[in-house]
Amino acid sequence: MCYYNGQKVSRSEFIRMKDLERAVANYDFLDEGVISGFADKKIAVLIPTADKSNFDIVQMEWGIIAPFIPNRQEANIFKRKFTTLNAKVENLFTNEAGKKSMWADAIKKRRCLVLSTGFFEWRHIYRNHAKTGLPLKTPDKFPYYINVKDAPYFYMAGIYQGWTDRETGEHVNTVAVITTKANSLMEQVHNSKKRMPTILRDDLAWEWMMEDISEDRITEIASTQYPANEMEVCTIAPQFQAQLDPTEPHDYGAELPALEIAL
Repeated sequence: MCYYNGQKVSRSEFIRMKDLERAVANYDFLDEGVISGFADKKIAVLIPTADKSNFDIVQMEWGIIAPFIPNRQEANIFKRKFTTLNAKVENLFTNEAGKKSMWADAIKKRRCLVLSTGFFEWRHIYRNHAKTGLPLKTPDKFPYYINVKDAPYFYMAGIYQGWTDRETGEHVNTVAVITTKANSLMEQVHNSKKRMPTILRDDLAWEWMMEDISEDRITEIASTQYPANEMEVCTIAPQFQAQLDPTEPHDYGAELPALEIAL
């Protein structure tokens, strides 16, 4: 899954899509090296204008809250229970029970793009017990930083949902990142779930956010596996969230077996 994301875009960069531009200097919140989906921090999201001729960059609460949730206390319980930071492509329209999915309305009407400069996942390594030789039940976990080669930023498919606290009147937009089956690189890195965020090239990103497309096309785009050979990964420190640069490489040496893939 994707629960940690980076949105640290250089002030010299522009958010480009088609022939439109947005100067990063206009957005003072694009300076987060790592944002945890479990912390109270909003993330940067691209949404279309009303006429869908342009886009803007806004902040949203990560983790969709269903409209029927009455108040913030219940919202927090809802997000913990269902972990709505991500929406699986397999359940965008129907859930595992074959009924209408909680994502169904948003996926048809409120598709967006979550901006990323790189995301974070853990690789699980199971050791054998020193005395018995049997596999241990609890794995060692090694964090990785994953990004797109030669890209200062990229787009992940998302959906958003407005929510209002009926007790306080607070209104927020909430967002979830779409995830799909892992490619050959992410199968090795995120080997516990074998999932990855749906990363979109500019043309697909535009189509996802701006165009009126069928359910089949929505599913097709949401299932996109970004090519493994166009991504890069590095191991990072166990306490990377506390570091000034959370993406700084960290060498685990013999503790961590090499990735068994060819890039």
